[in-house]
Amino acid sequence: MSVILNEFQQPIGQALTDWKPAKQPSKRNMDGQYCRLEPLNAERHSDELYQAFADSRDARDWTYLPYGPFSSANEYREFLTRNSQLNDPIHYTVVAQSTGKAVGTVSLMRIDAANGVIEIGHVVYSSTMQRTPLSTEVMALLLKYVFEELGYRRVEWKCDSLNGPSRAAAKRFGFTFEGIFRQLQVTQGRNRDTAWYSILDYEYAQFKSAYQLWLAPDNFDETGHQLAKLANLIAPFRNHLVTPELKPTVN
Repeated sequence: MSVILNEFQQPIGQALTDWKPAKQPSKRNMDGQYCRLEPLNAERHSDELYQAFADSRDARDWTYLPYGPFSSANEYREFLTRNSQLNDPIHYTVVAQSTGKAVGTVSLMRIDAANGVIEIGHVVYSSTMQRTPLSTEVMALLLKYVFEELGYRRVEWKCDSLNGPSRAAAKRFGFTFEGIFRQLQVTQGRNRDTAWYSILDYEYAQFKSAYQLWLAPDNFDETGHQLAKLANLIAPFRNHLVTPELKPTVN
């Protein structure tokens, strides 16, 4: 990669002459073929979500989260009510298109429209949607929304560094590992070192074809089992990733 120098012969970043701040995300529906994202509504979603999480074999899905598990439906409803009133994070409910039932939650958070940076977080999926097309489509819908409709440059993914499934998911979607922030948080009385990942706008523009190929109906057999893995579909794009051409500045 060539280096851009200013009039003092100092290396500087690429000029973003056409940059405009990104738009703020809104509380709106996002429809896919397998799932729909709806703005979190405690009255409408809490009972279905609580039941979906109660159907799990144990409480392991809450281990790396700063909240939960919840001891009663009322306690969970109060938690959702507080979250539904926030504008950062903006929480969404994952609704399965096949049943119309709420099966998980996710959020857009740490919203920095001025710099075009946003994070996908508070990913809480019930056993009903884990390892199904729904979980992949949630990410595809959110990435399309923030990059194509809102104009963000960077999407972040952060998780407990010991959370192997979350780290594997980030890699599977094409996020790049950026390092470990040591002793970043105290979570449920425990130390948390946080793993940071990101995906950039020009990367998404090339990876999104892989998301579409994976989600296509003909990528699944009659039992619903995937024929091609998403990581394998993304690999050719990553191996031949085209980075934006640097534009020299005028000294």
